[in-house]
Amino acid sequence: MDYRNKHILAPMVRVGTLPFRLMAAEYGADITYGEEIIDHKMLKCVRRANDSLGTTDFIEKGTNDVVFRTCPEEKNRVVFQMGTANAVRALTTAQMVCMDVAAIDINMGCPKSFSLSGGMGAALLTKPELIHDILTTLRRNLDLPVTCKIRLLKTSQETVELARRIERIGVAALAVHGRRVADRPRDPAQWNEIANVAAAVSIPVIANGDVFEYEDFDRIKQATGAASAMVARGALWNASIFDAGGKSPWEEAKREYVRKSILWDNDIKSTKHTLKEMIIHHSCLELPEGKAVIKSASYADLARLYGEEDYYNFVTEYRQKTKSR
Repeated sequence: MDYRNKHILAPMVRVGTLPFRLMAAEYGADITYGEEIIDHKMLKCVRRANDSLGTTDFIEKGTNDVVFRTCPEEKNRVVFQMGTANAVRALTTAQMVCMDVAAIDINMGCPKSFSLSGGMGAALLTKPELIHDILTTLRRNLDLPVTCKIRLLKTSQETVELARRIERIGVAALAVHGRRVADRPRDPAQWNEIANVAAAVSIPVIANGDVFEYEDFDRIKQATGAASAMVARGALWNASIFDAGGKSPWEEAKREYVRKSILWDNDIKSTKHTLKEMIIHHSCLELPEGKAVIKSASYADLARLYGEEDYYNFVTEYRQKTKSR
């Protein structure tokens, strides 16, 4: 996979599932990261072909929950992002999905308590030996590209030193979120510190932070010297940010997400979470739309809410006919 001059969908928990990734790709995303999945969770899964959807599903034994779903259409661009704090578990997990994805990424930037308490995410930033162990183990045993995503450390020099150490391991690219662990999303991303990393290493650096319009892809690359740019919230709020021709109206992008979620039978809780995040940015959950999303118990409910009943009925009828053959 080439990591230069790419517009990339960032990993987003409960958002970056198959429907959202495919929608982003249709709008123009070159590479799409899945949501972070914890190694412990994946190791409880079995791989199954889903003939009715044309997908490959990783199903948690005992619950039958879909932990990760992908399809051949995205194989050459989807990145499986993993939360881990153990090299052996990381490798075992990566080997489970290596035939179905384009690359493996290790999350080293998540500041959420569930990641930190498990020694994962941003907790790895202070454990360079463990970082080396995990990435080296993956590099030596996988044919796929291996990457990682970090945040800024306490000082710019510390971030640069970690980036150089990661580069020496032989990763294919390094994504840098221009915020520190203590920073909040409203705090401005430090593009200048991403620039320090990009200037210090020769591998592609992927700049992440404060990309909200299509033009910001070039702006952040110019400002940082990064090879590529990654967007999270800007894509969540309107996935058509990837469209060089300009954003689609928010309502249109939202309905497209609902259609994709119906088509790919996305977990209803995940779909509702993503819709609520979209609404919170553009409107308010206390208004009728937000309340209706919260109350929705099925895709039939969401289809009625967004005027997609005909599409829902078509997909439902098609699936029934397919099953009866």
